[in-house]
Amino acid sequence: MKILQFPLARITIGFLFGILIFRIVNLSDWFVFISLALNVTVLLICTFYGSRRNHHKIIFGVFVFLTSILIGISTVVIHKENTNPNHYINQVNDFEDIHEIDLLLCEKLKNTSKNIRFVSLVKFLDGKKSYGKLILNISKDDTIANLKIGNRICAIGTIYRNKAPSNPNLFNYGKYLENQEIYAQVYPKQLIIGKYEPSIWAGFYNFRETIITNLKRSDISKKELNVLTALILGQQQDISPDILKDYQYAGAVHVLSVSGLHVGFIMFFISFILKPMGNSRKRSLLKLCIIILSLWSFAVLTGLSASIVRSVTMFSFLAIGLHLRRTVNIYHTLLVSMLLILLFKPSFLFDVGFQLSYLALFFIIWVQPVFSNIWTPKNKILKYFWDIITVSFAAQIGAMPLSIYYFHQFPVLFFVTNLLILPLLGVIMAIGITTIMFAVFTTVPFFLAQSIGFLIHYLNTIIHWVASIETFVIKNISFSKEMLWSSYLVIILIILWIKKPNYHRLVLVFMSIIALQCVFILQKKETFSKQELIVFNSKKNTVITKRKGNAVTLYGNDSIIANIDNNLIVQSYLNANFCQLSSKKTLQNLIYFENKKILIIDSSCIYGKDIIPDILIIIQSPKLNMERLISIYKPKLIIVDGSNFKSYARLWEATCRKEKIPFHNTNEKGFYKI
Repeated sequence: MKILQFPLARITIGFLFGILIFRIVNLSDWFVFISLALNVTVLLICTFYGSRRNHHKIIFGVFVFLTSILIGISTVVIHKENTNPNHYINQVNDFEDIHEIDLLLCEKLKNTSKNIRFVSLVKFLDGKKSYGKLILNISKDDTIANLKIGNRICAIGTIYRNKAPSNPNLFNYGKYLENQEIYAQVYPKQLIIGKYEPSIWAGFYNFRETIITNLKRSDISKKELNVLTALILGQQQDISPDILKDYQYAGAVHVLSVSGLHVGFIMFFISFILKPMGNSRKRSLLKLCIIILSLWSFAVLTGLSASIVRSVTMFSFLAIGLHLRRTVNIYHTLLVSMLLILLFKPSFLFDVGFQLSYLALFFIIWVQPVFSNIWTPKNKILKYFWDIITVSFAAQIGAMPLSIYYFHQFPVLFFVTNLLILPLLGVIMAIGITTIMFAVFTTVPFFLAQSIGFLIHYLNTIIHWVASIETFVIKNISFSKEMLWSSYLVIILIILWIKKPNYHRLVLVFMSIIALQCVFILQKKETFSKQELIVFNSKKNTVITKRKGNAVTLYGNDSIIANIDNNLIVQSYLNANFCQLSSKKTLQNLIYFENKKILIIDSSCIYGKDIIPDILIIIQSPKLNMERLISIYKPKLIIVDGSNFKSYARLWEATCRKEKIPFHNTNEKGFYKI
């Protein structure tokens, strides 16, 4: 690959390795910085005193790669906020105590059914100067005035650290928050609203809220308005789950994420407006400054998501290249933008949007010309639609394995969706930006509101029609990390062979396919060798699965069995473990598993005294005497699931501790695996 011949490519790869190594290996800060200083010293010596012999060049290249790795590690160390002694995590001695926290609201999150949520910056903790970000959850029942980003809040309540998922194979939201340098949440018992502190970030956010407020006053229906704010302003919080599901099934969810398509259109729009200024040296420089300032203002306005930062960075380099009248090497632009973004925000590397965005763009640049060479239509209309198809396929080839790994589904009709909506999307963007410009000052005129409302309604109708053909949406795909890497190896080697066919590359392609088959065989062997019983943590219902190989038996009540296809807990477990649901059974009082007798006691509290179980599972808050139960059965273990009252579970735990019986409460410790 020619891209690997660029020195910048090798530096970027080393930098990425450094960020990954930090997550895998626990290295002390002193070791990292001393090693970096030594490597830089060696590089300086090689630069000034090294010869041009091949072995010196190799040594120099090795030290450049090592230095880039160490720069990657040190970048993460520098950005790791919880190492600061003034960070609130290091100041809280007991997380069960009530604390007084002085906060500054800095970002609005999607609300839950019970709470309004903000990312907040800690200023003071119990009167002491503090630092760090946490999530403020305000109950919707609280009668408070409308809060703005930039408001100071005094919150009195308990700080809760991020927790791992309480059930297996679920999305680790706590880990995701830690990547954003958010380590805890607070649910305040008392709130005091302080003064407003103006800042650039708060100004942009409140400016965006003014635009949305003016849009709400216009004659645009709520459903279409939510899609419009997602398309133009990147705000997906208010989109209904049904519409979001349609976009996912149609393979068009990227449309709702502000990215390269939107930024490119805005750059074209601004360049068109500034065209009458002329192209003298001073005016050309002024136009460049206006374009870059406008793009980054738009990025801040939309919330600085990973995909928008990537797009704006790349288009900024493109604008600079056009100003200097130089040909911009798109690979260099891609690498420089990635390197700059990760230098300022290394946690973006673990953002799904960032990963999918760069992979899709790289494969469009690399693979789309291969498809274009297959056929070059002479008709301009045919060429336009052929380009849409080739770009769509190139992007999907790059994003497909990662998308399946994260979301366990694949929309087969993605290219049909793009053919139908991309021509329409250009019109929507043009009218949408005009609508937003009116909303900056006042309500949107009736004819404009009706036009954009109709177009978005038509867009949603097309998306819903494609998504309704669920036969072409492959769901619940099991895909491991090993399969992910081996799939990319096969894809890359096949493309390299297509670009330059020869015997050696063909051999590598067949070897990669054999490697992928081996991964599948090993995964299948591992799947069939496992047997386990899991008591899941579910608040209202009891969910128990018994697995033998890839066959899983589900035990639950009627509501769980009836809605099993929509049960995230069970489906995530099945997908991650390459299993299938072989049978569904209503809860029984007695289950046998690997020579273990498991007795389930429910709210009826009916159980036979002649049974001698190894394990007791207590569900649905039965009124029982734990001491008498232990004296009768003498169990080796007692499991209490999330369907029980917390007060009951605490009393039972105290009794078990007194009787020295192992006790597991899934509500506190998560699922239990036997």
